[in-house]
Amino acid sequence: MQVHNLVGWEDHLKTLFEMKTAKQVRYVGITTSEGRRHDLVEKIMRLHPLDFVQITYNIVDREVEGHILPLARDRGIGVIVNRPFQQGELTRRLEGEPLPKWAAEIGAATWAQFILKYILSHPAVTVAIPATTRVDHVVENVAAAAGPMPNEAMRQRMAAYVRDL
Repeated sequence: MQVHNLVGWEDHLKTLFEMKTAKQVRYVGITTSEGRRHDLVEKIMRLHPLDFVQITYNIVDREVEGHILPLARDRGIGVIVNRPFQQGELTRRLEGEPLPKWAAEIGAATWAQFILKYILSHPAVTVAIPATTRVDHVVENVAAAAGPMPNEAMRQRMAAYVRDL
């Protein structure tokens, strides 16, 4: 169970932790979206034994790399990444740009795969949830989990390439 967008988080977390103790729920977490309230997310992560957080993270929205992701990794908190494509804005923006030839080194054949590989290769990330209604996008997105994943040097190269477009 998750407290969505931190609405009423204090009361809800208290209730959910009681339910977890009673074995009525297995995992407890919090969500935020669109890069909002990261200071509060970090505070809650430090104060409470969360099982997971859901945050916005992608190759251009990287604020969480500074505090949230390292803290999640250190505390063993799972990370669900939402808005990997900025609700399609990011992939539309990149659509007319050439995918770098070196993307083949990590098995990325499309911008969506390039972006998802960047996200999924972060050591703190557990899963990404790219919202889609199209089966062809599901197939494309799942393919991002196959093949080699970028190491930290490649991740930096990927972020710099997109930043400079």
